[in-house]
Amino acid sequence: MKIRDMFNQKKPTISFEIFPPKKNSRIETIYATIESLKDLKPDFMSVTYGAGGTSKNSTIEIAAKIKNDYQIESIAHLTCIDSRRENILQTLKELEANNIENILALRGDIPPNLINDKNWRPEYTHVQQLIEEICQFSDFSIGGAAYPEGHIEAICKIQDLKFLKTKVDKGLDFLITQLFFDNEFFYQFMRNLELLNVKVPVIAGIFPVTNLKQVKRIQELAQPNFPPKFVRILNKYEYKPEALREAGIAYAIDQIIDLLSSGIDGIHIYTMNQPDNTKKIMENIQTIRSTLTQGDRSR
Repeated sequence: MKIRDMFNQKKPTISFEIFPPKKNSRIETIYATIESLKDLKPDFMSVTYGAGGTSKNSTIEIAAKIKNDYQIESIAHLTCIDSRRENILQTLKELEANNIENILALRGDIPPNLINDKNWRPEYTHVQQLIEEICQFSDFSIGGAAYPEGHIEAICKIQDLKFLKTKVDKGLDFLITQLFFDNEFFYQFMRNLELLNVKVPVIAGIFPVTNLKQVKRIQELAQPNFPPKFVRILNKYEYKPEALREAGIAYAIDQIIDLLSSGIDGIHIYTMNQPDNTKKIMENIQTIRSTLTQGDRSR
């Protein structure tokens, strides 16, 4: 099923993001994670690349396995900054051949080996070009990334919002946000989209922080705002790993319950391939999820 059609049938959607195993690990390790998550009945699973854009080939393999073997809808990430047109077209053919109907279209990060290469000329400089390519190729349901606090490369939030509107106008069906820890940023972001007449569904990305290594990595990559409540948790349990894990999961649950209460289109959990943490979250929101879904069907 195309994800764009899900929103006509139910709201909110619940989805998980997983990523391929590291370069020297066996791909079977990710199937154990999927096996552990499948009974939670997500509406779809997203398959990203490994660090630095690696594992592109296994992304298609894993997305196909989720869709065709586990009977769970999947969405494959597709980046373009370091790809040639023939590579993109070949990937689209492979996705279509594997019955994958959904793509998350992303520019992607410039590979470290190309950053200082003066002779390198990207064929795709903006994700809008990739979106157009996908639309011309076939009728995939296309999602895009959104940044409630603004993209770290954007000059200002106004510029970032205008860029997002352009992406949507090129053919995006829905948006999945970057992680955030303060829901007020998300609500302000949604108000801004309404002012810009951006009407596609927006799925909120939630990241359950369970260790300090994750915090440092998040600060490097996304530079999100950490609200006082979250900072207090980090300070209190900095040297108590198990307590930090429990508190981080509880914080994510609180975020999700608040978002669900606001009538959000969907929740996207960045699982970090840790099914036990995701199970705890789902156990705590299952009744709310069921109530909201049943409410949609009764209308």
